[in-house]
Parts: sequence; structure tokens; C-alpha cells
Amino acid sequence: METEALSAAKARADVEAIRVFAENLRQLLLSPPLGQKRVLAIDPGYRTGCKVVCLDSQGNLLHNETIYPHPLQKETAKAMNKISGLLESYRIQAIAIGDGTAGRETEQLIKRMHLPKNLEVFMVSEDGASVYSASAIGREEFPEYDVTVRGSVSIGRRLIDPLAELVKIDPKSIGVGQYQHDVDQAMLKAALDTVVESCVNYVGVNLNTASRHLLTYVSGLGSSLAGNIVEYRVVNGDFQSRQELLKVPRLGTKAFEQCAGFLRIPQAENPLDNSAVHPESYGVVEQMARDLGVSLTRLLEDHELQKKIDIHRYVTEKTGLPTLQDILSELAKLGRDPRQQAKAFAFADVHSIEDLEEGMILPGIVTNITNFGAFVDVGIKQDGLVHISQLADKYVANPADVVRLHQPVTVKVVTIDHERQRIGFSMKGLPENNS
Repeated sequence: METEALSAAKARADVEAIRVFAENLRQLLLSPPLGQKRVLAIDPGYRTGCKVVCLDSQGNLLHNETIYPHPLQKETAKAMNKISGLLESYRIQAIAIGDGTAGRETEQLIKRMHLPKNLEVFMVSEDGASVYSASAIGREEFPEYDVTVRGSVSIGRRLIDPLAELVKIDPKSIGVGQYQHDVDQAMLKAALDTVVESCVNYVGVNLNTASRHLLTYVSGLGSSLAGNIVEYRVVNGDFQSRQELLKVPRLGTKAFEQCAGFLRIPQAENPLDNSAVHPESYGVVEQMARDLGVSLTRLLEDHELQKKIDIHRYVTEKTGLPTLQDILSELAKLGRDPRQQAKAFAFADVHSIEDLEEGMILPGIVTNITNFGAFVDVGIKQDGLVHISQLADKYVANPADVVRLHQPVTVKVVTIDHERQRIGFSMKGLPENNS
């Protein structure tokens, strides 16, 4: 009986831990992207230097080198001059800095420079970047470069589009779980794979820029078909329409029906190819435009016209009311990424636990969420804990109801344990968190 009771308790604990991990992973994968901008990414370091890469707006590697602005070499002026040259040469629009060792020092160095007015600096999580660098996927993408270059590229791509980059990494290595190594591993993998697939299909995938690995998670596609799509793209150039997918070897009508609605072609001749409207419903939208006496393009651009559509007129045995409601909802946000856009964040002038004092109020970023609270990074080596009892001025049953991963928050330092290197924060009574 004791064994059975322990087994049942362990099973319940596994389910709850996996639920927390899955929800954290969903929030992380749906983090706001910066979008297609040219990025200079830096993987900071002391002894081995800072690895610098320049990426184009699609995340392709244009240039890489190493600078040594920190001790021991401390070639600060030379490093700053090099960065300035790269910003101009590659028309850089944003800078991504890894948040690991020497991250804050590198951020300070960059912000001391005379940067172009609209160029923003972002701190980016390095969790799992080393795993990607040494993985088969990393070697496949950059066979001629070493792990340090691959890691820097991953940091930059995470800023451009977190979802497209993070799906390449084993979720257990991303650092947002709770007891992930102690739970049923088969159940954990199944749950996390489901989360990844649902996030990919929710956001949609650019058919002309997506990697083979990202395409693998699109409904109806597997590794083989994803590889065939990429090979077809290499040989024939960009896809001009969704219908062209049927020319991909071994991609039949069944797979097309399943995947087409999740694939986007931003510059397609038919604007519906850049939407979640499935090709089998194009005729319905075109009929709506004809009934209103306007072109398809005009209907998609004019929200007032869309409000005049009586969807009940278009109900058929094949197209039900729920489908029509989804179509109308999609027309209102055609081609728009459902995620918000990334915004730059600045830490306060604190760099170690010794700089903290009880009562300090600091800006921070939520880095992990558990059943007992949330961990927040305020710009020092150690993340601090906001216990569930300190998350809000009201009762909180689930921390995820109050905070989300990578959310900017304001915290008050309530406890500092120098011996165990632990920090306690509170978010109570801070109106900034409600703005």
C-alpha cells in the first residue's frame, strides 16, 4: 500500500510538473519577435573574447569575428572601433547581447558608444545556445564554422524570431522547467512536442524562409516532406503560391490539406496566401468580395466593408458557421503576427548581489515560473525569487495568472542571503506592475 500510494503521488506530481513546464515553454516560444531586421549579435566572454556575428534580416550569417574588450586583453578601444565599423558596413538595425558571462559588461560597453539614434540594444537569453551549437542541426546549418560562431548566430536569431530558433533545441535544455529530469520522460516529451507543434501552427510559418526543422512541426508535414520543401525551394526559388506546394515531391493532396493553412507567403500574388484562410475557402472570400461589388484586395484592406458581410448567407454543408467566423476574424488581421513586437529593456545600475540593499526597487525580467513563485533577473548573476505570496496584493492561486515569461516587472528587494547567494523579491504595492 505504501508503494502504491507513493507511486500515485509521484504520478500526480509528474502531471503537475509537466503542466508547468509546458505552459512555460508555450510562453517562451511565443515571446515577442523583433521581426526581420539586420542584427549584430554578441556572445560575450572574458578570456576567450566576445564572438561577434552580423546577420541579415532573414538570419543569414554575413560576417563573424572575435573582439577582446574585457580583461585579460582589455582591447576596449579597438573593440569599440570594430563594432562601429560593422554597424555601418552591414547597416545593422539592432544589437543582441547574450545574457551569460560578461553580458552586463558588454552591454555597458555598447551603450557607451555613440550608437545611431534608432538602433536598440537587447539582452537575449543564452539558455540552450551551447546545446544548439554542438547539435546535429547546428553542424548541418553551419558545417564550416565552430561552436562559438553557431552560438552567436543563435543569439541573434532568437531576437529576430524566438520561435523559429528555439524549436531547434531540446526543450529540456531551455531552462524553464520544474523538476524536468525527475518526471516521466516519455510523458514529458509528448507534452512538449505537442506544445511546440501548437505554437508553430498558431503563429504560422513563412514558407520561403523557414528551416527544415521548423517546417517539421507544421501540421501534415514530417521530416521527410519538410526536407523536400527546402530542396524544392533551393532548386526552383521562392514559392509564388500555396498551390505550388503540390509540385513538391511526395507532397500529396492530403498533406496539402493539412499544412496549407499554416504556411504563409508574404509577397504572394493572392494576398490570402499570407493568411490563415485555407485555400479550400478562397472561393468563399472571393464570393464575399463579388457580392459587395469590390475587388478581393479592397475587401481585405477595408475593415468597414468586412463589417457589412452577412456570414449566414455563405453557410453550406461544406462551410459551417464556425469556419466562416474564423475566416472573418482572419480577414481583420490578415498577415499580422499574433505575437507582440520585442521591446528593449534596461536594467538598473546593479551588477552583483553586493550592490543590493533591502528596500531597493528595481526593474527586472521574469526568467522562470514555478508553482511556488517566479524567478526574476535584475541584472546580476543570481535570479531572485518572488514567492507566490509576494506576487500581488491579492490572493494568487497560480503564478502564471499574474506573470508570464520574459515579462518586464518591477520588484522590491525584501531579503538578501549573502552566504547562500539567495535573494527574495516582492511585487506587492508596486503600481508599475499594473501599467
